[in-house]
Amino acid sequence: MVFRVPPDGDGRSAYLAELAELIWPAPAEPTLRRGGRGWVVVPSAARPRLLVPTGSPRAAASAVRHSTEAVGRKAKLVRQGLATAFRLGLGPLVFRDRLVVRSAAGTLDAYLAEVLGTRSLVSMHIGPARANRKPVLQLLGPDGRALGYAKLGVDPLTRTLIDVEAAALRRLADLPLGPVTLARVLHQAEWHGHALLVQEALPVRLPRATPAAAAAGERAAMVAVAGCLGVRRRSYAGSEHAARLADAIDAIDALGPRPEAGRLRAVLKSVADADPTVAFGAWHGDWNGGNSAVLADGRVLVWDWERFSSDVPVGYDALHRAVQTAIGHDGVEPTDAARALITDAAGTLAPFDQDGRDADLVAVLYLVELAARYLRDRQAEAGARLGHVDAWLLPAVEEHLARRAR
Repeated sequence: MVFRVPPDGDGRSAYLAELAELIWPAPAEPTLRRGGRGWVVVPSAARPRLLVPTGSPRAAASAVRHSTEAVGRKAKLVRQGLATAFRLGLGPLVFRDRLVVRSAAGTLDAYLAEVLGTRSLVSMHIGPARANRKPVLQLLGPDGRALGYAKLGVDPLTRTLIDVEAAALRRLADLPLGPVTLARVLHQAEWHGHALLVQEALPVRLPRATPAAAAAGERAAMVAVAGCLGVRRRSYAGSEHAARLADAIDAIDALGPRPEAGRLRAVLKSVADADPTVAFGAWHGDWNGGNSAVLADGRVLVWDWERFSSDVPVGYDALHRAVQTAIGHDGVEPTDAARALITDAAGTLAPFDQDGRDADLVAVLYLVELAARYLRDRQAEAGARLGHVDAWLLPAVEEHLARRAR
């Protein structure tokens, strides 16, 4: 049976069809209909953002509460109101579209129930277009307990990210990470030709720290991650990081000529000519307001370790958090956010003991790293706004270096 997407659907509606085929492959028959059991499509099949299981109001409410890490007071209030509606059984009455699956044998949710050894209900957040978008399933008990999360790598990029995250979680499990708490790997396997990673759920529902304590706790956690494999100082020009970043830009050109690559090489040459002394360590790789939480007891929960790497300038995580928050939460124009990141770099990097005189160059290197990632992953082609680095990131970097050279 063909999974029919609503004719007035947005981009995520088309992705819902892709998800359905991945998670419920033949002979299962996922379809859309109005009302009944199955998964509630919130807010609608034309604009899907969340799949919520029916059959257990407590599990449905938990699915909403754990769907994403709400950033901002308004988002938290909306999420809490939605969770309350499902807990009271009102959600299915308000949101009428359903995803229904006939024949559950051989489906991913059935396989995951075997892995966990207990009955589990599945929910999913349906995210915006990104090159690294992949199915992430929230696994819930009928009583609403979060049992774990499952990620599915379905193409070369997302398979690599799954493998990197699994390796990172296992490697970091035995290292001193200060206040950082990360999930244990529960299962890793191939499923229907895709890379599957199942990890435990972190206790995100525990009381949170006050804003001031959260900011301090997050800084301490970033410093701990930066130093978990050791920190060493050396001149940038001859560093392994400089060579790796140059190779990454060359690899972008190898996929097809990109004018951005030449501009990035010019930026790296300017930094190499200045040859700052840089402290190198590790970073999470994508630390943002949606994948970390500081608890009242001092623990810092951090997830999504698929970009973890070592031998980078320490403080990259703080820079990434700052620019992503400015753009995604505060609504700052991307170019202005990049300019401010460079200008404020000395303060941002102070906890990491980078030389304040060259902190702006560390911020420039971070932005080059981000640009190389976006270009390599073809984020612009996948529809991600920030993937067009020539429109925001490169102008900010080039303007700063031109002023610095005067």
